[in-house]
Amino acid sequence: MTEVNWSRTDLIDESEQVVQHKTKQQKRTLNETAGVITEEWDEQRVKVTRVTVNDDGAQQIQKKAGTYTTLSIPTLTVDDKEGLQQLEKVLAKHLKSLHEPVQLKKEDRILIVGLGNKTITPDAIGPFAIDAMQQNFEEERNEQFVMYAPGVTGQSGLETKEFVEALVNKIKPALVIVIDALATRSSDRLCRTIQLTDTGIHPGSGVGNTRTEVSKETLGVPVTAIGIPTVVEATVLLADAIDTVFRTIAAKIQEKNSPSSKLSVTPWQPSPTAKIDYELIKPIFGEWSTWTKTDRVQLLEETFSQRERLIVTPKECDIWLMHYATLVSNSLFKWIKGL
Repeated sequence: MTEVNWSRTDLIDESEQVVQHKTKQQKRTLNETAGVITEEWDEQRVKVTRVTVNDDGAQQIQKKAGTYTTLSIPTLTVDDKEGLQQLEKVLAKHLKSLHEPVQLKKEDRILIVGLGNKTITPDAIGPFAIDAMQQNFEEERNEQFVMYAPGVTGQSGLETKEFVEALVNKIKPALVIVIDALATRSSDRLCRTIQLTDTGIHPGSGVGNTRTEVSKETLGVPVTAIGIPTVVEATVLLADAIDTVFRTIAAKIQEKNSPSSKLSVTPWQPSPTAKIDYELIKPIFGEWSTWTKTDRVQLLEETFSQRERLIVTPKECDIWLMHYATLVSNSLFKWIKGL
């Protein structure tokens, strides 16, 4: 039986080696010994994480050498217009900085490829982004863009890379940009994150359906990938729910034991940054309630390893999809205007 990896993710800052080096000292050690530099900062509400990987780092964390920029708003909701506008603005800004080494000229053509299956909502971000770009194109024509959505191998019988390679050979673009749905290991990242990287993409890798790589190495021209996580493993959601229950009950017991508890009015769920003493719930739930979240996730993965994998997407996925299709399209047109 093939071993199932229940912790698949397409986001580099969720990869095991990066997650294990969260503290400042650990990041410095990873940088010095493995060639992985992690930088984090905020741009308004957008949390920006940039991971730069050299050849040594690529071997250490099993990710390609290059630059990975993750833009995330953990509090983003489906009707949060302000947050979506901020993401759009920040994405356009980082598209500009990422492509400065390419030195694009006004006459250069840029091939935009929307990957994914248009008939399956969580996988349709690529084709829908192409539709949004075509609508923008009608309003503000830009001959630098060539847009195409090739579908998936199950529909055409051909590898995505073969379609893209044929187009590259025909139109000779200076840059290829691929847009695709990603998988995440965190419910907080689901439909609230954009990853931008100059390393290309392995279509379907996050859900275990890896196709031929689309990258500079396979096409001969620079390839940028824009990805939005739209699916997460069910075991991750279960672990998040258990963690929320444990935090909430422990916080309530902690508050009850506080001398000032009768004077305070607090929400049912504690603040994500609140320090929680899990030892308080050990008599109720036993030893495993004091485990780290990572250990609990591992337990759930092992428990469900012999069962069918369940991959989950939000019920508002179709609305998120339209938001991100418009957001990515607008960001690309803003970026190209600034060249």
